[in-house]
Amino acid sequence: MTSIIERKRQYDPASVSPLSFWAATAEEREATFKVLRDERPISWHPPLEGTLTTPEQEGIWAITRNADIAQVSKDPETFSSAYGVQQEEVPEDILDAAESFLGMDAPRHTRLRRLVSAAFTPRQVAKIEDQIKSQAARIVDDLLDVGDCDFVSQVSKRLPMWTIYEMMGLPEEHREAAAHGADGMVSWADPDVAGGREAGQVLNDSLVSLLSIGMDFAEYRREHPGDDLMTNLLQAEVDGQRLTDEEIGAFFVLLSVAGNDTTRNTISLAMKALCDFPDQREALVGDFDGTIKTAIEEFVRWASPVMTFRRTVLKDVELHGRHISAGEWVVMFYASGNRDERAFVDPAKFDVRRNPNPHVGFGGGGPHFCMGNMLAKTQLRAIFDQLLNRVPKLQVGDPTFLVGNFVHGVKSMPCTVR
Repeated sequence: MTSIIERKRQYDPASVSPLSFWAATAEEREATFKVLRDERPISWHPPLEGTLTTPEQEGIWAITRNADIAQVSKDPETFSSAYGVQQEEVPEDILDAAESFLGMDAPRHTRLRRLVSAAFTPRQVAKIEDQIKSQAARIVDDLLDVGDCDFVSQVSKRLPMWTIYEMMGLPEEHREAAAHGADGMVSWADPDVAGGREAGQVLNDSLVSLLSIGMDFAEYRREHPGDDLMTNLLQAEVDGQRLTDEEIGAFFVLLSVAGNDTTRNTISLAMKALCDFPDQREALVGDFDGTIKTAIEEFVRWASPVMTFRRTVLKDVELHGRHISAGEWVVMFYASGNRDERAFVDPAKFDVRRNPNPHVGFGGGGPHFCMGNMLAKTQLRAIFDQLLNRVPKLQVGDPTFLVGNFVHGVKSMPCTVR
């Protein structure tokens, strides 16, 4: 239990908790992150405003340096995922349904991750890579036909949604509803998304919708197997064990959220960066095959599509002279770690040739490093190959951002094609 003295610890004056902080731009937030990285790399803050917490949760520890994020990520014996990875305190059954193995520790996490990995066969990945290239070309065909438009709805949103649900084998008539549910899972704090509903209601509605779609589809695939990821998940077996219906439903939720929003927002923010830094765009176009590998890593660092993840402390620990008690929350601020001057030369510069690039955009390493990172990179390469080579005069305007502390979301962004 937290002692009386610890209860009276002062919140940091450079607060990252207000919703207004998360409604600001990434550049504006970076000014606060820099102060924390330089002066107080481990700092104590009120629970993030707008999140679903209980009065017992008095605050969070902000982890803002790149190396510290990596340390926390690689030490699951001290920093647990099993109590949730977002800034919400929710019942265990909802947590399991919403976060799948993302919100688990070993051995349960290890078992589920191995089962899901068994479904990502080389044949499945090779097949989807060719399809991603074809779909990227089709998206740019449509962009050229439509002309000036909203880049998010016409380009960024379409490729990740198509990729994830094509892999799953989900019928097209269910894809928009599934993607809408996935959006609600990460954007319930945004007033436009909430539409007057309470935050908890938005989260619950979105979760129920996604689970229903996923579990109904799993039941259909049991009776009618196909050549897709859902069928593979139903048939995957490791050490004589298979995924339960509940585990498959939860993984469908996780894949919908992680596969849609992260890649979508990276596409949007990378395109904006390429327009804002024309010399870097010219460098990438001039040697696309030789530069795209490092460029993609820079896209992810620059976008930091997932801004925060939390862990729950299992045993008392000390970081940078601060005592953190068992049961307290630490929050890794990936957006800050990806601008840390201790890890990057001139981190405020967008550099498509940056190497090395120890970003934490896919997590800081350890057992929860993003399983879908290669799939995301395949999508980024395919769509930017098409955009940069076939729409050379493409320009985007100022984005409208989602209000929230989890996903660095772009709701809309105007673009001109010619």
